[in-house]
Parts: sequence; C-alpha cells; structure tokens
Amino acid sequence: MRKDAVHDEASSGSMPREILRFPAFGYYWSATTIRTFGGAIAGVAFQVIIVTVLNATPIEISILSALGVVPYLFLGLIVGALMDRWRRQPTLVITSVGRAVVLASVPVLLLTGGLTFWSLAAVILALGALTLFADSAAQPLLPRIVPRGSLVLANARLGQSETVAGTAGPALGGALLNALGAPILFALEAVINAVAAILQSRIKILEPRAEPRAPGRHVGHDIAEGMRYTYQHRTLRPLALSVHVWFLANSIVTTVFAVYVLRQLGLPAWAFGVALAAGGVGGFVGALIAPRIGAWLGAGRAILLGRALVVLPWLALALAPLTADSSIVIVLTVVSVAQAIYCFAMGIEDTNDISYRQAVAPDGIQGRMNSTIRTVNRIVFFCGALLTGILMTLLGYQMTIGIGAGIFAIAALVVWFSPLRDARHGDSSTLPGVPG
Repeated sequence: MRKDAVHDEASSGSMPREILRFPAFGYYWSATTIRTFGGAIAGVAFQVIIVTVLNATPIEISILSALGVVPYLFLGLIVGALMDRWRRQPTLVITSVGRAVVLASVPVLLLTGGLTFWSLAAVILALGALTLFADSAAQPLLPRIVPRGSLVLANARLGQSETVAGTAGPALGGALLNALGAPILFALEAVINAVAAILQSRIKILEPRAEPRAPGRHVGHDIAEGMRYTYQHRTLRPLALSVHVWFLANSIVTTVFAVYVLRQLGLPAWAFGVALAAGGVGGFVGALIAPRIGAWLGAGRAILLGRALVVLPWLALALAPLTADSSIVIVLTVVSVAQAIYCFAMGIEDTNDISYRQAVAPDGIQGRMNSTIRTVNRIVFFCGALLTGILMTLLGYQMTIGIGAGIFAIAALVVWFSPLRDARHGDSSTLPGVPG
C-alpha cells in the first residue's frame, strides 16, 4: 500500500515548509486550538459552579478535582494500546462529539435543578475519560498528518495556541460567565466541541489497518511490549525517566506556588493574575523559538536547556528574602519574572520533547509509547501533589519550593548523563533501538 503524500514528502528529505499550509494539519490545529480555548473557558465555569452553586466542601472539591485524572490512572495504558490498533482520526471525531453531548447536559441540569455533587462528578468523570481517548489518539496521529521533519514546527504551533488559550481563556471565561451566565456558557462550549468534530472529520489521512494479533496474544501483551520498547530504548528511556522526574518536581512547585504567593507573601489576586499572564508570555516566546533552538542545538540539548533553565526561577523563589512586608512591586516583579522563565523553559522543552518522541518511534507503537510516558507522569504528579502537603506542613513553603528546584535539577542531569544529550531531530529515525 502506498503511503500518502505527506509521508512521501517526509521521506524525500525536502525541507519543512510552513506547517499550516498542510490542509490536514490546518484542520487539526484549528480543532485543537478552539477546543483548548473552550476548555480554558469552561474550566472557570466549572470552578464557579463547584464553589457557588454546589457549595462543595473542601473534600468534595478535592474529589471533583481528582476525577479528571482518574481515567488516566486506570485506563491510560489500555487506551494507549488500543490506539495502536484503532483508527485515530475517527477517535478524535467521536470524542469531540461525546464531549459536546456531555457538556450540553450541564445547562439542562442547571435549568432543571438536577445539578448535584454526584451528577457533576459523573460529568467530570465522563469528560476525563473522553479527554484520555482524545489525547491518546492525537499525539500518535500527528506524525501521520505532517512530515516527521516538520514535527517540531507543528508542535510549536500547537504549543503557541495552548499558551495563548491558557493565558487568555480564563479571563475570557470569567467575562463570558458574567455576561451570559453558566447555562449559555456551557451550551457555547458544547457548540465549540461540535465545531471541532466537524474540523477533525475533514482531516484526510491514510491509516492502514493494524496487523491481527498472533494467536495467544491479548491487550496485556501489547501494553507490556510498549513499556519494554519505551524503557529499553537507548534515548527514549532517559527521556521518559527525565520527564517523570520533571513531573514530580512540577507537582511540588505548582501545588505550593499559589499558597506561598497568595497566603505567605500576601500578593493580591489581581497581581497574581499578572504574574500568571507573564508566564503565558514566556511560554509563547519559548514555543515560538523552540524549532530554531532544536535545529541549532539538536533535540537532546534543546530538551536539556529547557530542563536546566526551569531550575532557576524556582531556586530564586526558594532563596529570595521575600515576606508579607516586602513591597508589592518587588514581590510582583520577582514572581512575574520567575513565572516567565519557568514557562519559557517549558515552551522550549515541550516542543522538542514531544516532537522527538513522535519522530523516533514507529507508527505501530506510537500510542503505547506515548501512553506509557503519559500515564506514569500522571501517577507521579498525583503522588507528588499529596507529598507536597506533607512537605509544606513540615518544612514550610520556601523549603518545599527548594526541594522542587533540586528535583528539577535531577531531571536535567538524567539528560546530561545519557545518549539523549546528543540526539538530533534529523537522525532520530535511524537511531539504534528503532525497528524498521
């Protein structure tokens, strides 16, 4: 069977062109962008409903927050294995339609008085499961949409959209919530997902059928094969281990950051929002220059640069002599610069990290490789967030942030002392350990 034109171009060695000129990626990017904006907007509405409509207790709030991650913990590896056998483009369409239906149920529940803790829990759990399927299909689908030599550019465009949505989405969500009310806002979010489904249905891509399993094999064997591939590969193994350590550190610093800044330093809510916006700007710039950094330094050193840079802002916050009596100008400046550098580093490493993963693994194992890394990341983050509560209680906020900075440094050292450091995007498809 002949491969599609995208892969013909990829194999011909032609230079990557502006990625949005690929029609399939244009639909993919447009659908992802509007869904990301919609998700950021809906996130605000969910928080308001939980606090003001349900008057949820702290325990109920924590349960609702955890439900979105639960599907990843229990189904992540299974869904990843299925994505190496299912067609990924129809899966994206179906999940977007499913999200539209689930989100459309929220205004009905609000208007009929049927919104309770349990009904909202069911909504959040369903959205988490649909998001799991969507994420598991999206990452391995991208290498079939664009040439592998253009994956860095493609992920950079997606990262830029995600950063803008994460920065502007919550503010827009708050304004729309005040102007339209929660029922109309959720109806709008349902429409956004329906539009995303239409755009995803326009993606024309060849997805060959998976070979039938050999007699005696089942999904458990597929999962084990994916884990062996990931953790025995000479460059994917250190990449996976490094990102797992990074997620542990990130769970610590992101859990303590808001409490430290708002409670101990007494930063007003508006100033906290300014600091987060500075992070959004840093993330956008990082994603913007990530392709050039990756081409200049190579994939491994670009990832290493991001891993190393992220240590600096958290180490600075851990050591800075800031108190509630410090000038708000000083506190806001330090916190904003820290957020900007943190997100700038993430913009560089995320784009090169994901692109390298997608390029180095063959299509038949993309779903399992990505789900293996993603599922372990979620487990590590979940455990790290619980650990952070103990660290904050025993050691205080700044010491906890310092521990997070130290763990970030370990993630960078894993890359430094591994073959991943010398990996480049251009030669990823011929690295040892990659089956033909």
